Amino acid sequence: MIDNIPQRERAGTSGPLAGIRIIEFGGIGPAPMCAMLLADLGAQLLRLERIGEPALGTPRPLRYDLLLRSRKSIAINLKDARAAALVHDLIRTADASIEGFRPGVAERLGIGPDDCLAINPRLVYGRMTGWGSSGPLAHTAGHDLNYIALTGALNAIGRKGAPPTPPLALLGDFAGGGLYMALGIVSALLERERSGKGQVVDAAILDGTASLMTVFFGLLAAGVINERRGENLHDSGAFFYDVYECADGRWMAVAAIEDKFRAELFRVLDIPRDAALEGDRAQWPAIRARIADRFKTRTRQEWSAIFAGIDACVSPVLSMSEVASHPHTAQRGTFVEIDGVVQPAPAPRFSRTRTSTPLSPTRASGDDAEQLLTEWGAEASLVRELAKNGVIA
Repeated sequence: MIDNIPQRERAGTSGPLAGIRIIEFGGIGPAPMCAMLLADLGAQLLRLERIGEPALGTPRPLRYDLLLRSRKSIAINLKDARAAALVHDLIRTADASIEGFRPGVAERLGIGPDDCLAINPRLVYGRMTGWGSSGPLAHTAGHDLNYIALTGALNAIGRKGAPPTPPLALLGDFAGGGLYMALGIVSALLERERSGKGQVVDAAILDGTASLMTVFFGLLAAGVINERRGENLHDSGAFFYDVYECADGRWMAVAAIEDKFRAELFRVLDIPRDAALEGDRAQWPAIRARIADRFKTRTRQEWSAIFAGIDACVSPVLSMSEVASHPHTAQRGTFVEIDGVVQPAPAPRFSRTRTSTPLSPTRASGDDAEQLLTEWGAEASLVRELAKNGVIA
């Protein structure tokens, strides 16, 4: 069952990071992903949106911008020199900050690492970049696809004879970027408990994605895989690790890597096995064809029922509109519905410091913005002056 909780009835923030205060400078992609993860785990965040800047990313109504959930945002013109004083006030009481500007931008705005650490030496200053803060490409524009292209990851994804396939923005922005930044910030906060000192976390999508490729570099060096797309165990090259179309045009995922799982796969499909043929890669296309023909004899629903409870590593390929109603995700509460929007629940889970249900994205303005900023440590008179002069929207 989807946990559908109206906004007004949800409890306050809880989780293992409860009590941690983080300033987030507005950006898109990996930086807000990192901020969402930390907020999901209980950290208290304040997002400073940029005004006076061209719109970035994919426009959508605020309630659907799910990476901004569980925190309030305030629009501020960081290019106005007076804004730096406000940021400095907020930094004094913060445990960490997150920014995703190009290298050098934060320094020009007076809110770079040296500025902020001078004010709060215990601050963990998180920097999220694509190429990294150094190197020939550091100041070059890019997006997820550009970054993963330089790690070997993009070239390895796709079918034989087909061009490299963009894997959404999951691999670079959100895994190599947002997740690694979140890990870096939490690690630096833990280290601070010993040293009493903050530091800069330099998280580059390029570096994080390269790290995610570690196992495949090992397999390549060992000669287990090659660099030809669609010819390896995990890239659709193997008949036992691929997707197969059903009679209704939907798909089943087969990941029967180990022999015992393949035995079950062939048994359920009622296809005779020949271990000698399976060991000969030249025979794999013929084996694949037999499996493909068999899957096309029934619908996805029928095959899902047939393979239910059987250790053959076979599962239905679900669309995003289907996942929340699957019996397993429903029982675990993997998805929640918040103010009418179905979305993933916080992960991972904790036995004692349980996380709260996320809150819808919220923008503060007027008196609410003033009160929020003062609660975070800003001088009330400064807030009123900046609001009067349009520095705060």
